[in-house]
Amino acid sequence: MSSKVLIVGAGAIGGFYGGLLAKAGAEVSVVCRSDYHIVKQQGYRIKSHALGCWQFMPDQVLRDAADYDGQADYLILCSKVTPDIDRVALIRDAVAPQTAIVLIQNGVEIEEELQQAFPDNLLISGLAFICCNRLAPGEISHLAYGKLILGNLSDSHEPKTSHLRDLFLQAGIECVISEDIVASRWQKCVWNAPFNPLSVLSGGLATQAILQNQENFVRRVMQEVCSIAEACGHALPADIVEAHIALTRDMPPYKTSMLLDFERGHTMETEAILGNAVRAAQRHGVDCPCLQSLYVLMQLRELQIRSNSLLN
Repeated sequence: MSSKVLIVGAGAIGGFYGGLLAKAGAEVSVVCRSDYHIVKQQGYRIKSHALGCWQFMPDQVLRDAADYDGQADYLILCSKVTPDIDRVALIRDAVAPQTAIVLIQNGVEIEEELQQAFPDNLLISGLAFICCNRLAPGEISHLAYGKLILGNLSDSHEPKTSHLRDLFLQAGIECVISEDIVASRWQKCVWNAPFNPLSVLSGGLATQAILQNQENFVRRVMQEVCSIAEACGHALPADIVEAHIALTRDMPPYKTSMLLDFERGHTMETEAILGNAVRAAQRHGVDCPCLQSLYVLMQLRELQIRSNSLLN
């Protein structure tokens, strides 16, 4: 099976997983804007505690998806899910009839606009459970984890999804196919919903410090997300909260993706992670006071950032 891959949004996550696919023999090209010149010249230097260090030189390094030469078998979208990013426009010019669109992105209920824009393409929803940061232009540090969960939004078992999983396994990273990828998204939201906003609202505390000082509140937020998921028809495992708490205790000191965006002055994924969950709760009549409070506080924090940017 052909393995031409185009990564759109090739920052830390996209660069890391693109580098793994290249290791497995795929022909991997990237769209990266902020690091374009460095990556064009020297590719990516990837340092991984688990997988070693290697250089990843993409087949094509592009500013825009429209510049891609060829037809991609997989277009892997790793951009942030924020109101200022038009994901459909970002990839439209590179989507061919046979292209499978793969999302490796945070948030819940984020697939609909892409399903509507590309109804005839296979859409694979994916989640990355990883500690991975961009150290400098073209330099990626993989600190821990890396597991990928992939799932088709249709009921059918697609050979392309299995082939992509096999490529990641061949490269040495855990990758599984979920029979209910929507439930898997809610499972990840159980962790993201407390730790991402609290890392910002606390002024930059790492996940372990948040847990050590506010475990009861973290648990309440997690339980509210579980209740929302169940109301949406995706009941989560009974031990999911305990599992996430234990996982966080064992993590190395880690800055969340939302905190990194905040520190860099980038738009944060408040709507994808918190807003969509709160709106789902409202649709189904689920009370979520802790989650609602985090959402309101993050909206105010983003308003403050926008106001400051207008003054400067």
